[in-house]
Amino acid sequence: MTLNSISDLQSLIARSERILPRGHGTKPALSTAPEGATLVEMSGLSGVVEYDPGEFTFTALAGTPLADVQTLLAEHGQYLPFDPPLVQRGATLGGTVAAGLSGPGRYRYGGVRDFILGVKWINGKGELVRGGGKVVKNAAGFDFPKLFVGSLGQLGVLVELTFKVFPRPQAFATLRREFPRLSEALDAVYKLYGSQLDLEALDFRPDARSVSVYVRLGGLREALPARLDRLAQLLGGGEVLEGGNDFLLWQNAREFEWLPPEAALVKVPLTPARIPALEAELEKTAALRRYSAGGQVVWIAWPEPLAKLHDLLLAQALSGLVIFGPPGRPLLGAPRSDHEFARRVRQALDPYGRFIEIGE
Repeated sequence: MTLNSISDLQSLIARSERILPRGHGTKPALSTAPEGATLVEMSGLSGVVEYDPGEFTFTALAGTPLADVQTLLAEHGQYLPFDPPLVQRGATLGGTVAAGLSGPGRYRYGGVRDFILGVKWINGKGELVRGGGKVVKNAAGFDFPKLFVGSLGQLGVLVELTFKVFPRPQAFATLRREFPRLSEALDAVYKLYGSQLDLEALDFRPDARSVSVYVRLGGLREALPARLDRLAQLLGGGEVLEGGNDFLLWQNAREFEWLPPEAALVKVPLTPARIPALEAELEKTAALRRYSAGGQVVWIAWPEPLAKLHDLLLAQALSGLVIFGPPGRPLLGAPRSDHEFARRVRQALDPYGRFIEIGE
């Protein structure tokens, strides 16, 4: 069901029993409603409500495609530094917040939760509620905007969001460096942690023969060559990718173009210290993977039944979120430590239990 007004959405929620909101459906494991539930298409609530380039903020309806937002920001030399994924597939602003997804660019400036300033949403009573504001400096209070990041539609239906933005760097370039072993690649990553270089992104990908480390820089075009030289000296060499080659490399990462057609896509938060143990298990499988944000998250392309990955992650005390894959079991591995707190928040915002609990 597609609705075109907030008042119509309020009426629907007030009279419905089980609801799942969906943006453009770019994350099918999260946006497929179970039998008997009402799937609410948010594409009718689309458009930028307010944009002030001088204040570096904008407000848009939840169903607004990220591609439209990025085009508007680019006209003023601005961008969303958290590098939202799946833009070319049609991802929306509200869906990105609800799924809590950020791209490789989160390494330097932080993820989606670091850029969201305000939200309007409809709670389980059908009431329109506002949290946060439309300026960078907001009054004190409960931080509802961050609460909705990664909420997966369980707390309410987002209808309007406000974000801060940054000036876009004049140019980008990437240094690619191959290492024969994971331990050497991780040593390089730790070395980059301690350097004074301002890195836009830091990803690495293991395969059967080596581990490729990708380090992206951004800034003034004339300053990049000297910065790339310093980076190459630090890592002991590497291949420089600029212009279209740099752009396509990170588009491939952001849009998951490296994902095999039949594989599920699973996001697993972790720390670099936990990577060797996880890799020791993943190497025994046919799964492809890409470590992003300096090793703070791994994206796993899983070609087998998800139950096997669930057991693998559970043994590692790690949690996973299925983005592409069969609906019905989006949460894998160890349960989240904040489960009880999350239950109490859901009870407060949705006392009638109208929004579907993920994993039910």
